[in-house]
Amino acid sequence: MGPPHVQEVPAVTTTPQAVRRASPRTRRPATPVAPDPTAGLLPQAEPVRLLDPDGTPLPPRADLPAPPVEALREMYRRMVVGRRFDAQATALTKQGRLAVYPSSRGQEACQVGAVLALRDDDWVFPTYRESMALTARGIDPVEVLTLLRGDGHCGYDPTVVRTAPQCTPLATQCVHAAGLAYGESYQGRDTVALAFIGDGATSEGDFHEGLNFAAVFKAPVVYFVQNNKYAISVPLSRQTAAPSLAYKGVGYGVPSEQVDGNDPVAVLAVLTRAVAHARAGHGPYLVEAHTYRMEAHTNADDASRYRDPDEVEAWRDRDPVARLEAYLRGRGELDDAAVAQVAAEAEAYATDLRTRMNAQPVVDPLSLFDHVFAEPTPQLVEQREMVRAELAADAEGDA
Repeated sequence: MGPPHVQEVPAVTTTPQAVRRASPRTRRPATPVAPDPTAGLLPQAEPVRLLDPDGTPLPPRADLPAPPVEALREMYRRMVVGRRFDAQATALTKQGRLAVYPSSRGQEACQVGAVLALRDDDWVFPTYRESMALTARGIDPVEVLTLLRGDGHCGYDPTVVRTAPQCTPLATQCVHAAGLAYGESYQGRDTVALAFIGDGATSEGDFHEGLNFAAVFKAPVVYFVQNNKYAISVPLSRQTAAPSLAYKGVGYGVPSEQVDGNDPVAVLAVLTRAVAHARAGHGPYLVEAHTYRMEAHTNADDASRYRDPDEVEAWRDRDPVARLEAYLRGRGELDDAAVAQVAAEAEAYATDLRTRMNAQPVVDPLSLFDHVFAEPTPQLVEQREMVRAELAADAEGDA
């Protein structure tokens, strides 16, 4: 008798797909999609623009309404006066009336737009380049130029005009603005602080510390970066690899936007929204304006050593003053008579400034020691007495 018949059993398929089909109990619910942590923080891929370079309005945007025409007429007036002030201040350096002057020609939309976006009781934290912004805020131009003439640390009373002294060290005003804004909020006031920043200052530690502190404590501060493409002679490409400087806000949880800084309408619209965001208690906001300084870094700088003349000419065609004038003329809000009236006001402003700056200031050398500390330190007292003794000895020698 032969062996019993053995029936062959087909091999069992054990692919993962077969196991999942055969074992429905092993199915798991789909993993929910995590929320995007950058939602609402990233700037638009291209700078916001509401006017073409020739002043032609672009299609309106529901998310960013254009400012009232009354505000734009006032913006035009202050930009024209500001440009004339800037030219006069530049001339004063050539006459020896100023030790140094950093021009902001070409950045008029940024300088004036930032001021108009604020209330009078808000605070401004300027850099050394914001002289035009300070005059647009209504500060006496001679007081503004006191620092640059070398007469004192600051020519105006910061507490009266709600404007900090012009800051020469890069980015230190970022921390000051965050601290003041937080203090105002802590005391129940809806004050907003706006800190002007240059593109080079975004590479400094104080910029990042200020942004981080403001974000954590929801300080109502707007950080306004005027990206004029050069940190003195260092081009932007050697400062950052970020798509734009506005992207630096996302790392701190700060919403950001970038705007065409030579488009006055867009600058005022974006900054108005940023200020409203901060005032509503939502914390800081970062705005980067893409603009260009037409003059050298200061009167002591030779910009031709690092800038191509063709580049300068290309930006001249994007002049913010001409751009706004063309837009207002196109709307019938500006005519030749109004333009001439503003130009005459600007010339009178420059004449008054020139006359008063020609008067030799009377300065007390001992005032150098004022406003350094609330309570003078022993070292400061000793230094002041040394200067006092030297002045007395000189007076005796002249007698």
